[in-house]
Amino acid sequence: MITMGILLGGNIRVGFEDNIYFKKGVLASSNAQMVEMAVDLAERLGRQVATSQEAREILGLKSLTS
Repeated sequence: MITMGILLGGNIRVGFEDNIYFKKGVLASSNAQMVEMAVDLAERLGRQVATSQEAREILGLKSLTS
């Protein structure tokens, strides 16, 4: 679903609240592992990845420093 979201031009999210598997039959060791995989996939497919600050702005969330 992550791949399809990227290919269709949508935004994606990853994390244990969505899925606990890194790949078929392999449990993810951390959220960071899943984020790294998604970033790598997005970059390979030519999509720019938002920074944490850009994501907060997109979602209308307050900055951690304010």
